[in-house]
Amino acid sequence: MIIGIPKETAAQERRIVLTPAGVLALHNRGHQVIVEDGAGSASGFSNREFRQAGADIAFSHEEILRRAELLVGVHPPAEAESACLQAHTIMLSFLNLGLTHRRALHAMREKGIVALSYEMLQAENGRKPVLMAMSQIAGGLLPQIAGRLLQSHQGGRGISLSGIAGIPPATVVIIGAGVVGFSAARAFSGLGASVIIMDRDMERLEKIDAYFDKRVITATVSPYNLDRFTRIADVLVGAVYVPAMKTPHIVSEEQVKAMRPASVIIDVSIDQGGCIATSRPTTLADPTFVKHGVIHYGVPNIPSSVARTASHALNNAVAPIVLEIAEKGIEAALVQESRLRNGVYMYRGSCVNPAIAEQLELEFIPLDTLLK
Repeated sequence: MIIGIPKETAAQERRIVLTPAGVLALHNRGHQVIVEDGAGSASGFSNREFRQAGADIAFSHEEILRRAELLVGVHPPAEAESACLQAHTIMLSFLNLGLTHRRALHAMREKGIVALSYEMLQAENGRKPVLMAMSQIAGGLLPQIAGRLLQSHQGGRGISLSGIAGIPPATVVIIGAGVVGFSAARAFSGLGASVIIMDRDMERLEKIDAYFDKRVITATVSPYNLDRFTRIADVLVGAVYVPAMKTPHIVSEEQVKAMRPASVIIDVSIDQGGCIATSRPTTLADPTFVKHGVIHYGVPNIPSSVARTASHALNNAVAPIVLEIAEKGIEAALVQESRLRNGVYMYRGSCVNPAIAEQLELEFIPLDTLLK
């Protein structure tokens, strides 16, 4: 199979999904891998390393799109890029519902693309390996981001996360007790911050309460608790994720207005639309804006700021999936592997995910009825 790895065109996207290690594994199994010139340079992987691993280097973005039978990227192609794809190309990428334009998804449908989303790839045990890896990285980076934004010269409140003897630490409120929320709670509490984590799922809160031995405060998400805790937050983290759907606004604009002046909001859910009413997507080059006196950080690709680590993590999670599809073909792989079926949202011109079909106003057709 011909596997294409394009250079990412999204703003400030530095990650690459397959590293030379992943390329070598595919090459050794007899598959042809084409890497776009410079696709790995931002994450520290040179053309020479990819060549040594057996890849061919393409010096045209359009060539990658036209030749690849299986396209492996971080972001789905834009509308104009979709025109270059072969009919029935297989595509692996994040879906990023909050950022992807409907026209691009419709263009993919018209091309008969088989599209799988990393966010939705789920094993039988419920684990989502690709999403989990990126969520762990994002959660672990949040104290670095928040600590910098709280500094006086950044316009923040001029406080440290940890505090010192006689001076209390910063209060960090995290909404969402999934992988991002848990990783963030561990990182913030490890620095000495006072952490409150909120969720609607009591089982998750019980696990966090047990793991941290009550060093982290847990609370249910309710209008009363949101009013109460957002008012005292020095840092408010939005870490809500709803599979295959845009994230609902959990925090209202009125609640943002009532927050402390120069406090910080980090909406990690922004790639799915954001869970805070005043959030909007920003970039790593221009990551913040101020609204109602509160600093907002809305970068959708936080792991890209540590592109080499994130690329290794993506490779570890994605390379086995790519190899499986390349070895078996997409139909056989989907028939045999439920984790792959969970990730499919477009299949040869049909929308096979009910939530996405509803958002795009398309007919939903179950994948099982289309597989041979």
